[in-house]
Amino acid sequence: MPRVKSISAKRHRKVKKAAKGFKHARSRRVKTAKEALLHAGQYAFIGRKLKKRDLRSLWIKRINAAAREHDLSYSKLIAGLIKNKIELDRKILADIAVHDSATFKKIVDAIK
Repeated sequence: MPRVKSISAKRHRKVKKAAKGFKHARSRRVKTAKEALLHAGQYAFIGRKLKKRDLRSLWIKRINAAAREHDLSYSKLIAGLIKNKIELDRKILADIAVHDSATFKKIVDAIK
C-alpha cells in the first residue's frame, strides 16, 4: 500500500513557506507563523488603502508647488478648473506639473 501523507503536514508546509523570511519562531513554529501571517495580511490590506491616501497627498503637494510658481494657490487652481470645466484629475495634473511645465502654464493661463 502507498504511504499517505497527512493533510496537516501539507498545511503546515504551506504556512511555513508563506512565513519564509520572518524572524525567529515566526518562521519556524507553525502556530506562531500562522498568527504572524494573519497580522501580515491585515497590515498589507491597510497598507493598500494608505498607499492611495499617500499618493493623493503627494499629487496635491506637487500641484500646489507648481501653482505657487505661477502666483496661484492650490485651492484657487482647483476652483478655477471646476469653474472652467477643465476635467483633469490630480494624478494627471501633478504629472503635467512635474514633467511639462509649459502645458501647466497654459492650464494656469486658461484659469486666470
